[in-house]
Amino acid sequence: MFEFFSGLFGILFFILFIVPFVLWIWALVDILKSEFTGYNKIIWLLLVIFLPLLGLILYYFIGRKQKIK
Repeated sequence: MFEFFSGLFGILFFILFIVPFVLWIWALVDILKSEFTGYNKIIWLLLVIFLPLLGLILYYFIGRKQKIK
């Protein structure tokens, strides 16, 4: 029975902590490597750093479209 909970805990830990952390790192690297107009890069960096979950969601849906191609 303990093995069931340890496996379930491992999966939940992975989903709740590891995946968002990897996505957070990806967003920071993507922002740093991309070109934005004006102060948009600084604003996105601050948003993703200080409001991680909300910043990730907003950057994924809005920020990626604002990059200079």
